[in-house]
Amino acid sequence: MIESRFSGRQATTAVQHSERVPVSISARLGRLQFHHSGKFRVLQLADIQDGPTISPDTVSLIAAACDAARPDLVVLSGNQIAGYDAAYSRTFRKRRWSTAWDGVYAAGRSVSAWVGNALQGVSQQQRNGDGGQNPGNAFADDNVSNSATIPGNFEDDVHKRDLARTRDMVHHSMQQFLAPIVDRGIPFAVTYGNHDFQCGLDTAQMDALYREFPGCLNPESTIAQPEHPRSLAGAGLPDQIAYACEPGTFALPVSDDNGRSNVMGIVLLNSGDYAREGGYGNPSAEGLGFLRQVPRSVGTKSIVFQHIPLPQFYSLLKPVASTTAYAVQGYRSYDRQCYVLDAAKTLPGSYLGEGISCADTDCGEFDILKSSHGYSAVFAGHDHRNGFVGKYEGIMLGATPTCGFGSYGPVPRKRAARMFEFDIRHPDNPRTQLLEFGDLVGKPRSHRAYTFAMSYIPSSTGDAVNLLRKPGFLAGSAATLAAVFASLRKFGHRS
Repeated sequence: MIESRFSGRQATTAVQHSERVPVSISARLGRLQFHHSGKFRVLQLADIQDGPTISPDTVSLIAAACDAARPDLVVLSGNQIAGYDAAYSRTFRKRRWSTAWDGVYAAGRSVSAWVGNALQGVSQQQRNGDGGQNPGNAFADDNVSNSATIPGNFEDDVHKRDLARTRDMVHHSMQQFLAPIVDRGIPFAVTYGNHDFQCGLDTAQMDALYREFPGCLNPESTIAQPEHPRSLAGAGLPDQIAYACEPGTFALPVSDDNGRSNVMGIVLLNSGDYAREGGYGNPSAEGLGFLRQVPRSVGTKSIVFQHIPLPQFYSLLKPVASTTAYAVQGYRSYDRQCYVLDAAKTLPGSYLGEGISCADTDCGEFDILKSSHGYSAVFAGHDHRNGFVGKYEGIMLGATPTCGFGSYGPVPRKRAARMFEFDIRHPDNPRTQLLEFGDLVGKPRSHRAYTFAMSYIPSSTGDAVNLLRKPGFLAGSAATLAAVFASLRKFGHRS
């Protein structure tokens, strides 16, 4: 790890803005490329995870980290959008396969909202004295659900209107957290997590929104041919190419200081969101196939950025008794054991604040990375309170904590961005450090910073069960009671 040498009190932006030149040296050169000094820098931002109004502390951290690191590229590794935010309630999707009529919602958020809105609509009609004969009154309150009352084209029009409103709010969010990056002329690349899509927009729609901002390196993937490079001239890097698979999954070669040959690759992988059988999902079959293809295309080793960590991250931990100081419980498939970081396998300064929230089943991603001999590292976000780096079977594995102040995480001073510095002499072994809010910015402006994952009563069975353990009968019953209580409380607040 690099020793911290950056301070928000030392970093100044006035000179940078007055120069009106890109902070990113790669942006000046027209491609992702090592400097003549032999260095190349990447800044990872994990789990911004906020609603339409981004916390000013999040924006301050992003700006200060960009100034401190002066990266060639910023990577956003998923869950930029808190799709579950109440602002997106009209288009919210709990799971990708959910529909407005999905009975799986049962005691969940959708049922509680539907029942509450229906009852409120009836009481509104009674107060208006129309006996429920005037369907227009069902929409007198903006909170009343539109999807279960009026069939046909009207319902379609309402849904389109709601999606357009969601699109505008998501675009507004992007404007806020991308502003420090765009203003400094730094190219950026984006992948997705398990909450982005929940706002109602799919990854292709969000990809298109990101490409509206200068410097976005996400290639269009509508007719992707993973083995053929695509130009990114429209992103402001006229000499940069990308290999595209699907939204959030693509590869960016990084050339030497003369732009003649590739030194390394940067791969963003859409790691999936949820599994139908419970817990978190895995990359698509296309994404895994793409990982097999990349080493042949790029011709050298790559670093992978994704949202959900691999099960192999547990190999950097040491099983301990539950009474051990700082021990954390594993997640779902690993929930019968408590762990601490294995100091012999992880770098100094690493910390573990929660169980590693990987998929229940190993999809074989790590085996692909290892057997291809084409990858040097995998860095993930997702677990907001984890910040560690180690090596397992020759591949560097790293967890990056949240940089956001809109959801749970470590204490404010420990929220961070992760900087990587690659050396052209040994690009497979980057130096990395966390650029923490406390060092860069100081004290937060807002008092809103959740330090616990559950800071609310769960509003659905899934939310309650899937936080840690695989669901059992008692857990399911308790979750259902919690959901019923949440539904009653919600209706009580409305009536």
